[in-house]
Amino acid sequence: MEDLNALLEPGMLVSHPDRPEWGIGQVQSNIGGRITVNFREQGKVVIDGRHVTLLPVFDD
Repeated sequence: MEDLNALLEPGMLVSHPDRPEWGIGQVQSNIGGRITVNFREQGKVVIDGRHVTLLPVFDD
């Protein structure tokens, strides 16, 4: 299976599959599998893409 996190670019909207309470987040950066996301309800979080596959959000 292709690494879906590798397709994430700054500005894209995502959700965390294990933390729906964080709400929708906007990708700030994606460097070396470390994805920085600014979530509406949680703030800025750095996610290790080796352990979590973020879900793209196309309809907000």
